[in-house]
Amino acid sequence: MDNQYDVIIIGGGIAGLQAAIQLGRYKHRIAVIDSNDGRSTICRNYHNILGWPDGVSGETLRNLGKMHAERYGVSFIQNEVVNIDKNQDTFQLQCRGGDAFLAKRLLLATGVKDNIPAIKNIYKCLGLTVYVCPDCDGYEVVDKHVIVIGSGKTGANMALTLSYFTRNITFINHDWSNLDHEVMLKLEEKEITHIQDEVEEILLDEKTSDFKGVRLKSGKIMEGERGFLAFGGNEVRSELATQLGIERLENKHIVVDPRTKMTNIKHVWAAGDIAVHSEQTTIAMGDGMQAAIWIHKSLLDEKTSE
Repeated sequence: MDNQYDVIIIGGGIAGLQAAIQLGRYKHRIAVIDSNDGRSTICRNYHNILGWPDGVSGETLRNLGKMHAERYGVSFIQNEVVNIDKNQDTFQLQCRGGDAFLAKRLLLATGVKDNIPAIKNIYKCLGLTVYVCPDCDGYEVVDKHVIVIGSGKTGANMALTLSYFTRNITFINHDWSNLDHEVMLKLEEKEITHIQDEVEEILLDEKTSDFKGVRLKSGKIMEGERGFLAFGGNEVRSELATQLGIERLENKHIVVDPRTKMTNIKHVWAAGDIAVHSEQTTIAMGDGMQAAIWIHKSLLDEKTSE
């Protein structure tokens, strides 16, 4: 039947795509169900990936990954899985609109959704001159005036982290969350300017849409060369795991075997940010590859025992 697959991958981000490519090369019948709403859809220039010295957007990686996987017969279904049941050795997936699919194996790669505040113009420069990950993009603010827009201790810690790259930092405590005395002392020690106010608008260069600063609720204009967001509270998209009894940590990330990426439920794997919480594209690729190899082994073992 058209709705039956050896493996269904839930999530078409970087981990899911890498797994799909590898599993397709093993000549299994694979489907990727994706809502096209992952964090890689908003990152417009990764600069720390081998082979892309001038940077590459998440959209480009996703498009190339999908094209690559389709060469091996991988099917792509744009939808959202809302329910999973297990009936003996088969998983039954229900999607929005009533579509249903069956799979022998599952890979959960639904990732994490960033907490992006509703600030005017934010998406015009997000991933280009406004960032969320210091490990990915800290280098982009070297010796520049960076404005950190954040919440309380999370924002303060981002500002302190970025002090490795630049000494010119302004931290805007967007929601007025209290900072303890110890954190305040650290900010003062690093000469980080601390402002409690709400950001109403990102100011952009009219020609390039580059970040130029912010306009605060008080009306004050703060000029800057780069921006960083740090609000915490990112959404870990692991709700489907609870339907199958998959073990999760307190922070809602899925627990997996570090070698195989399999969860505590037989024939269910997890890869990428939903599991390792690394928030790194290259690690997500490795996770997807590792999971795919062990999924293939399990399918081989099943054929051998038949």
